[in-house]
Amino acid sequence: MGGDELVAIYDADGAPTGRATRARVRAEGLWHAASVVLVRSTDGRFAYVHQRSPDKDVFPSLHDCWAGGVVAAGETPAECAARELAEELGISGVSLAPQFTYVFDQPPIRCHNFAFEAAWDGPVVHQAEEIVDGGWLPLPDLRRWAEDPESPLVPDGRLGILEWFRRHG
Repeated sequence: MGGDELVAIYDADGAPTGRATRARVRAEGLWHAASVVLVRSTDGRFAYVHQRSPDKDVFPSLHDCWAGGVVAAGETPAECAARELAEELGISGVSLAPQFTYVFDQPPIRCHNFAFEAAWDGPVVHQAEEIVDGGWLPLPDLRRWAEDPESPLVPDGRLGILEWFRRHG
């Protein structure tokens, strides 16, 4: 999404209230939403982790265990999750299981994150503009990364995966 693309604006309680350009959302720290997808191997033992491009406007070059992005104006979180998963990792046609919603509020980023999970063992094709590398990480290693504040995980993704581990043991 470019800076002039329209994104859905949400209020602090998580209800959609309108639309604004992505540039305005970033500049003014407006509440918005994102959909994020944790991709796990079908045996449940691994999660796909990728490194963000150095050109990303938020958290460049850090690692993330969630594929996802900002909910566009007129788009539901589930539609966004499917779109972002296909764009970022080349994964489509999978069932997306809703997990939970969590808030990341560190201005200027104020976002309601709609978390989903998908099972996948097929090929992964990175979106070159957004992802420079990636691979499968055993869940115990991901948990150690998430619990280590010095690890290279993106802050919003760290918050989400810690909540995922809290719920899933």
